[in-house]
Amino acid sequence: MSLRADHNLIASWVAPGSRVLDLGCSRGTLLMALRDTKDCRIQGVDIRSSFLLKAVADGVPLIQMNIDEELDRFADASFDVVILSRTLQLVRDPATVLEQMLRIAPAAIVSMPNFAYWRNRFQLLHGRAPMSKDLPYEWHNSPNFHFGSVRDLEQLFADL
Repeated sequence: MSLRADHNLIASWVAPGSRVLDLGCSRGTLLMALRDTKDCRIQGVDIRSSFLLKAVADGVPLIQMNIDEELDRFADASFDVVILSRTLQLVRDPATVLEQMLRIAPAAIVSMPNFAYWRNRFQLLHGRAPMSKDLPYEWHNSPNFHFGSVRDLEQLFADL
């Protein structure tokens, strides 16, 4: 199975045999790779019901849940690592989600699109909202609530 470049990097940071919770996992491709290559115990969460049947058919346990409101269902330290890959910009309250992640597990891995990437800025200079493979939505149908940069994310981590 072929993983996205960011998923390959994330997978390299997860220790074999870890208990892994992936928030916003879509159909669970990263989780399947962690299960199959690192013998991890996996759990996925996604709000979209369209992914539920696909994930379960692939043997990925997936809970349909709103991570903005329902992470308190997970017990303290119930996982070794929580992953939030390209999802932070979609939640309403990123700080609360990050705090919950660190309650659920001692390690958290977070990735998000860098809206300040030079190609995105270049599109803005030409009067258009950025669109790319990583940002496939037009301004009016984007699910993103937050348009941050790597520096913004680093500052949020430091503040927390």
